[in-house]
Amino acid sequence: MERLLALLLVCSFLFTVAAPARDITSVCASQTTDFPHLDSSGLHLTLHHPQNPCSPAPLPSDLPFSSVLTHDDARVAHLASRLATNDNDATPRRPTSLRKKKATVDHSLATVPLSPGTSIGVGNYVTQLGLGTPATSYAMVVDTGSSLTWLQCSPCIVSCHRQAGPLFNPKSSSTYASVSCSASQCDELQAATLNPSACSTSGVCVYQASYGDSSFSVGYLSKDTVSFGSGSFPNFYYGCGQDNEGLFGRSAGLIGLARNKLSLLYQLAPSLGNSFSYCLPTSASTGYLTIGSYNPGQYSFTPMASNSLDASLYFVTLSGMSVAGSPLAVSPSEYASLPTIIDSGTVITRLPTSVYTALSKAVAAAMAARGVQSAPAFSILDTCFEGQASQVRVPAVGMAFTGGATMKLAATNVLIDVDDSTTCLAFAPTDSTAIIGNTQQQTFSVVYDVGQSRIGFAAGGCS
Repeated sequence: MERLLALLLVCSFLFTVAAPARDITSVCASQTTDFPHLDSSGLHLTLHHPQNPCSPAPLPSDLPFSSVLTHDDARVAHLASRLATNDNDATPRRPTSLRKKKATVDHSLATVPLSPGTSIGVGNYVTQLGLGTPATSYAMVVDTGSSLTWLQCSPCIVSCHRQAGPLFNPKSSSTYASVSCSASQCDELQAATLNPSACSTSGVCVYQASYGDSSFSVGYLSKDTVSFGSGSFPNFYYGCGQDNEGLFGRSAGLIGLARNKLSLLYQLAPSLGNSFSYCLPTSASTGYLTIGSYNPGQYSFTPMASNSLDASLYFVTLSGMSVAGSPLAVSPSEYASLPTIIDSGTVITRLPTSVYTALSKAVAAAMAARGVQSAPAFSILDTCFEGQASQVRVPAVGMAFTGGATMKLAATNVLIDVDDSTTCLAFAPTDSTAIIGNTQQQTFSVVYDVGQSRIGFAAGGCS
């Protein structure tokens, strides 16, 4: 594999360099906002919904929802495959420690806006990341299921997809540096990407980040100053992508927030603290991503569960569900029959088949009692209804987790509109890995307290 990756970059000069990405003008460029900013409580970033026109890289208006579901299914299969092996050789090595970075602002919290990524052709959420000196902002997908942060880089030796805004040019940054093959961070790529590192002919470390839908990014491991609002953090390790292919929409790249030494969270933790929180917005609201301290009094918590096959993912234990106040007619043991991941990048929640079947029947019965007509199945969604989620009477659905954490789902957390006249239950069955997806998390404030190994939920987190 190492020889293959090195050969890819060495031989890539024979290919035609991809055409420069074109700038896409945001219709909300004139809006004023308090984000991003860094203050005494941490780093704050804005998150955008994929269909919000104010997103820095909105989804095409004609993108079929079936395409989002196809990508979602591939992501689920990829996450499940990471837990399906008992081969010790395939289990990622525990990464060695990174040297702590000295940031320009210590013991603070940073927050930036978060928005849906529909505007840039992805079903995930996006925010702006500043990179280089002087800093330039890039629209990046936020992913709790990935570790390595990477973005497309000029000269894009092999292939770059069209992105919102210009490519990052390392030559334009006075603080950019490539990372040598002898650096400890190069060795840590195995655990961060589940792929071995390689070495270029000039001694630069080569990374490969691959995803379940056959998307991938290959390039040089690099370091530079990363910026969020008024805060900047030097010596941030990331991937400078030279071959980036697949379903990344028009994003510049991906921010990794998983439990790994090369993730954004772990690299900023020495300065900001070992926790992050977000609110995933609807297309009509504004969300955020915050790294740093939080107010624990507003949350109900569940312990982070563990899985020895992939320590980088965030696991929880679902303990019960209810519809219209009545518990589902399944054994309590069924909820914990599969490992359960909470993930910002999966759109549709996957439940153990017995739990899903009971949920589907209970919701369908409640909808029928309210006079809502059923509709044909849509792609992987088999429980559908006529109308839109905001226009039909939807029964209350509750999700409970061990430790007492609860989520009382609103109509738009229960159903998802697949076209102008059809809405479907935003859950699907699985026999492999259960996942709490982003549709159910929308408008909740969710905190990942890695330091105390717990995850908390609070309603009404988005503005």
